[in-house]
Amino acid sequence: MTDRTDRPSAATRQRRAATTPSANPLLDPITGFLTRRACLQAAIALAAEAATVATGLSAIWLDIDRFRQVNESFGHSAGDRVIAHIAERIRALAGVQCRLSRMGDDEFVVLAPGFDQASANDLARRLLLEIRRPLHVDELVIHPSVSIGLAVKLCDEEPVVWLERADRAMSEAKRRGRNRLVTSGDELLTRRLGVELAREELAIENALHRALENGELCLHFQPIVRPSGGVEAVEALMRCAVDGHQITPARFIPVAEKTGLIVRLGEWSLFQGARCAARLREQGTPTKMAINVSRAQLISPKFTQALHAALVCANLPPDLLELELTESLFMDLAPPVQANLGAARAAGVGLAIDDFGTGFSCLSTLKDLSANKLKLDRSFASVLPTDRRSFAVVKAMTSLGSELGMTVVAEGVENPAQLAALAEAAVDATQGFFHARPMPEPALMAWMAQRLQ
Repeated sequence: MTDRTDRPSAATRQRRAATTPSANPLLDPITGFLTRRACLQAAIALAAEAATVATGLSAIWLDIDRFRQVNESFGHSAGDRVIAHIAERIRALAGVQCRLSRMGDDEFVVLAPGFDQASANDLARRLLLEIRRPLHVDELVIHPSVSIGLAVKLCDEEPVVWLERADRAMSEAKRRGRNRLVTSGDELLTRRLGVELAREELAIENALHRALENGELCLHFQPIVRPSGGVEAVEALMRCAVDGHQITPARFIPVAEKTGLIVRLGEWSLFQGARCAARLREQGTPTKMAINVSRAQLISPKFTQALHAALVCANLPPDLLELELTESLFMDLAPPVQANLGAARAAGVGLAIDDFGTGFSCLSTLKDLSANKLKLDRSFASVLPTDRRSFAVVKAMTSLGSELGMTVVAEGVENPAQLAALAEAAVDATQGFFHARPMPEPALMAWMAQRLQ
């Protein structure tokens, strides 16, 4: 028997209504489960209760196997439907006494009070079988599977450590080939790398909360330069320093995406980037400000409100703001994503495809995209001028972009030879260390003012 995307039952609709995110901001909007942060709060509360009544307390950590393949094959909208269906299966088996959480795109945690080792193991194995049942997605039947880690809380064990053990057990289940259950204590721990990584992630999450509260975030800016020497735009890049220690974007962006903090960081970037663009305009050096936007922002019903608020608060004309997105976001058919993209374009805000030429970039989709700028991935410029095949691709993309009315930008320019090759390919603008490294706002203001002289 298979699940279909038919109209849900009255009981299901009533349950979803009761857990709508507008009623409780601590709930995930797709599944109605607790968010990652709320999960930790629930774990602390359940641990305190279990200590007083001396009952069992278990954590079952689930990770859907090969979920990225679903997103890449069917799109994020279909991926969301798969998540919702699997969440319903988890909810049906776990029962009302368990606390259910969504920890990431494809990860869930079942906090099971009153479950000892045997009963938790039984529930985990039933979840393993239930999730394995076939599922319909866009007229195609898929056969999902899940990797599960189980940890029973020990006496006097910190809740964070308990959850870390469940996470490590799940990772071991994936390492052993997926579609299986591993109980904490059965996994092979030849070193403490897994523990260190888990603790580092929690430390970064805490640092991001502190940075948002204490004003320890900042934007650095990198100009995008035309062949004439004029500035096409300036890209805003987030930086984070807590207690004087820099946390690189490569470390904090994945954690922000996993924990949902990326929405708050994105809104902060919109406001700060718009204000910087307004100050550049007041200085007499008006230029477009490019801000990176994530999918988590675009599925938020408040995105358009935040975008308009940033423009109004900064008193910035919409044509001086540009949103940079991946190609997959333009092709995302989720209604909130399409509505927010349409609202941005209707407001006069520019849209740019970032890192084009990597992943699943497809030329046939360009004609359907609402973007007005195409940014070629740095991998093309890095091999110029010696790699003539890359040069041919850049030249062809520039010609195609021109025919489609798009501005074509080449990223990653580091030396004069690369710049000369890109000029020969007739790209509209270039970005990279050759022109300028990312710089704080005062340095940017001085850099821009100097170009007027």
